[in-house]
Amino acid sequence: MDDEIAELDSMQAAYKARVEEWIAAIRKEEELASVNHSVADVDKWEQAHFAEDEARNKVLDAKAEYEDALRRKFFDF
Repeated sequence: MDDEIAELDSMQAAYKARVEEWIAAIRKEEELASVNHSVADVDKWEQAHFAEDEARNKVLDAKAEYEDALRRKFFDF
């Protein structure tokens, strides 16, 4: 049981860390959307969007893993 709780704690921490990375990526994209845009700035802004999207996908993966583990724990499936 303690191993199971430790594993859930680890998954929860990983999920929360991914959320923080996603928040940072959103803030970076927002920062780049708030400047006068040259072609180079637009390229940076577009890249920030791709980084934000990648971070979001990592959050969704971590969330799904954590939720699946909780379902196994509480509902045995």
